[in-house]
Amino acid sequence: MWLTLDGGQNVIQLETAVGAAIKSFDNALGINVPRSRFLPVKTVSDLLLVMSNLYSLEAGSLTMSQKREFPTTPHVKLGSSFTKVQEYQTRFESIPDMLELDHLTVSGDVTFGKQVSLKGTVIIIANHGDRIDIPAGTILENKIVSGNLRILDH
Repeated sequence: MWLTLDGGQNVIQLETAVGAAIKSFDNALGINVPRSRFLPVKTVSDLLLVMSNLYSLEAGSLTMSQKREFPTTPHVKLGSSFTKVQEYQTRFESIPDMLELDHLTVSGDVTFGKQVSLKGTVIIIANHGDRIDIPAGTILENKIVSGNLRILDH
């Protein structure tokens, strides 16, 4: 697959499934690792979940917090403004409390202050040209936030 990096450099990306590659090695062995031993992080939405207080690291494994009432993982969808890790990191002063979150959708130019708590279903949509800053200490529970909200320090 041909790709062009942000700097304009063209590269070829080669991908091979492990099962197909293992045949290239003599006496190779594989092991089956159950899903309970790892959490895949393929998107920044996955990264947000893993970095949150939903999980803790115990004996080398990430485990769901016992403080969460439901054993399911919240559904998190972060928009294109969060695609790259560097963009993602600038949008969170700290990772929100997500222990009581069921669903989160964020789209547009949105930033989160420190100690924000998200509960239930939270949808935050900043339209094109608008910006939403979720202030430090905010608790959003079953809320839809849209439009333009800027909190400026003075």
